[in-house]
Amino acid sequence: QVQLVESGGGTVQPGGSLRLSCAASGRNFSYANINWYRRAPGKEREFVAVSGYLGTTLYHQSVKGRFSISRDTTKNTIYLQMNDLKQEDTAIYSCNTIEYWGQGTQVPVSS
Repeated sequence: QVQLVESGGGTVQPGGSLRLSCAASGRNFSYANINWYRRAPGKEREFVAVSGYLGTTLYHQSVKGRFSISRDTTKNTIYLQMNDLKQEDTAIYSCNTIEYWGQGTQVPVSS
């Protein structure tokens, strides 16, 4: 059974940092693109970043320069390092690859 499990969320103050993890099990995703999405309260889900299996990365304009996506193929895990967090980053963050989705982890940014 394929599972994606996110962790690392939590309340953080504006300007703070968090690192989210997405651990995959049941299948090796070394040769798949893996995405992070987020859904803010009352808004549609939006793309945040992607880690391509060839090593390329792509970011939503709003997080460029602040967020960094990476993967550890030995652990079948993908990370999202989030720095200089803003209140507008408040959302549930989920990882996705192919047709699989994690359950999400909450990131409230609040002073």
